Amino acid sequence: MADLSQLTDRQREIYVFIQDKIETRGFGPTVREIGQAFDISSPNGVMCHLKALEKKGLIKRQGFSARAITLVDRRPAGAVLPLLGAVAAGSPTQAVEQNEHLDFKELFGDPNYYALKVRGQSMIENHIDDGDYVVIRKQERAENGDRVVAMVDDEVTLKRYYREKNRVRLEPSNKGMNPIFVDPDKDLHILGVLVGVIRKC
Repeated sequence: MADLSQLTDRQREIYVFIQDKIETRGFGPTVREIGQAFDISSPNGVMCHLKALEKKGLIKRQGFSARAITLVDRRPAGAVLPLLGAVAAGSPTQAVEQNEHLDFKELFGDPNYYALKVRGQSMIENHIDDGDYVVIRKQERAENGDRVVAMVDDEVTLKRYYREKNRVRLEPSNKGMNPIFVDPDKDLHILGVLVGVIRKC
């Protein structure tokens, strides 16, 4: 558990804000988001608070970007379920109970993984529906055809990634939707690549 007693009131508020963003959407806020939330007009003012939190051992940052913030004390909780056997998706099979357990921490417990809840149906033809959860591996690079979480000018989307000659194409898996074309002058960041889908009930 993080020791917040060493923080000023504003540092504590910003830490809780960062924690909430990471827990609800899987990655930290941008410098702009922090500035808007706390009425800090200067990006340097935000960075001073982030440096203080880092110096006090509560967060880690990679480079200048707030998107790379991680909480030092955050660990994936994981979940263990009884594995009772196999079920046939084709011909029926005999039900034989197994005394095993499936540890989701082994599947998704990597500290570089996070989960996001899907909103919308832009990836429906990849069997990713509104309300599903996607498991994302943090990384800043992607190969053509990868399903990525991309941030374009502070807006986040899940799409297939394609690098074209003079731009990037973010392609939905829904014939009724158009791709997003990202020109070089736009602010594009890859936040991670999809590694798993947890379907809603």
